[in-house]
Amino acid sequence: MALFVSDLGTFVQAKRIGPIGSGLLCLQGTSFGFLSVILSAGFIVKGRGASEEEILATLFGICFCAAFVEIAFSQFINKLRKVITPVVTGTIICLMGLSLIKVGMTDLAGGYGAPDLGALHHLALGGLVLGTIVVLNRTSSQVLRLSAVIIGLTLGFAVAWFTGRVDFANMAEVPLISAPQPFKYGFGFDWIAFVPIAVIFLITPLETAGDLTANSIISKQPVKGPLYMRRIKSGVLADGCNSAVAAMFNSLPMTTFSQNNGVIQLTGVASRHVGFYIASILVLLGLFPVVGAVLQLMPKPVLGGATLIMFGTVAVAGIKILSEAGLHRRNVLIVAISLGLGLGVAGVPDVLSHMPDVLKNIFGSPITIGAFSTIVLNIFLPDENHEVEEYDYDPEAHLHTVLQNRPDDVASDDDSLKTLSRDLDPAARPS
Repeated sequence: MALFVSDLGTFVQAKRIGPIGSGLLCLQGTSFGFLSVILSAGFIVKGRGASEEEILATLFGICFCAAFVEIAFSQFINKLRKVITPVVTGTIICLMGLSLIKVGMTDLAGGYGAPDLGALHHLALGGLVLGTIVVLNRTSSQVLRLSAVIIGLTLGFAVAWFTGRVDFANMAEVPLISAPQPFKYGFGFDWIAFVPIAVIFLITPLETAGDLTANSIISKQPVKGPLYMRRIKSGVLADGCNSAVAAMFNSLPMTTFSQNNGVIQLTGVASRHVGFYIASILVLLGLFPVVGAVLQLMPKPVLGGATLIMFGTVAVAGIKILSEAGLHRRNVLIVAISLGLGLGVAGVPDVLSHMPDVLKNIFGSPITIGAFSTIVLNIFLPDENHEVEEYDYDPEAHLHTVLQNRPDDVASDDDSLKTLSRDLDPAARPS
């Protein structure tokens, strides 16, 4: 039912029903940020002797209740303008892209667990898709540019099919129709398991804010002012509501997908009306599993060739936000520490092996620990508006150095020296 709920969430985000929804082309999907804490909660319930159905009933019941934490938080997020600054959102978006690049590269090489990871036939197939997207994206034809991703994926799938790398054997076991059934396993609750999941629901709004900021930038929408803050508030509210609906239909919590911003960047299509068509497709995929099963046959290298570019564009969007925020000493320190912690945890996950399970589940995500450190540093590090970089270019100092080091035989009225003095004089430049 994840695809069915994704349809509802995507439609609400694009349509903006009342105060719910950002009004942007934002795809909703299952959030992997909850996976580790939900697994831990499941083990807690299992340790008390619960059956499989009771475990699922408790997990979905907890997720349903915890979603209201994000719904409540969304009503105050517009008050946090001093917290959700361009430095914070830019760092979060950059971390999203950088941490996802590993996923794209792994898929391009064959996918997790592939016995022949990195084999030449995987790299060739992924490279074909990547190269096709790059070439089509640089053509003068708008139609080809807009269709670059879908053409690349289709070509890669066709080549994989003709070379015998697509297996349709399991298609016969896929049901034709899957009807949604609310709370199929019942409804349960556990306070101890609720706390860590609720904490994640307080952190994911920051990820959503970053996604919506990147979406606004790519879509040529404002990232300051009342319209921007209203979109952030409504988008986070939609996230919480969609997560509650997801739990009702026996699915994991939902969030906006940053990968979507990469597609918008590549295609140049940001119209929210496209979201309505995407929602219709997701309905078909959710209610008719046989349709979705065909897409799941897509070889990992084909997906990796496309997603590698998309994830890279997400990281670039974050870098753009940071550059516009101004990388003076304070901001450089915040970004450096946050990226270091986020990418460090992603590269060396065992660094948290001796932490309590609750902290391990919360800070095991590079986005979570990066967002947390960015916000804390942004709050407590003093903001000096008149900071001067050590490496900033100082025209007067440079002129002094030139004059001190000039040869003695150079006349003081040398025309070139006068020109240099005039060019380096900051007072002569318009502000």
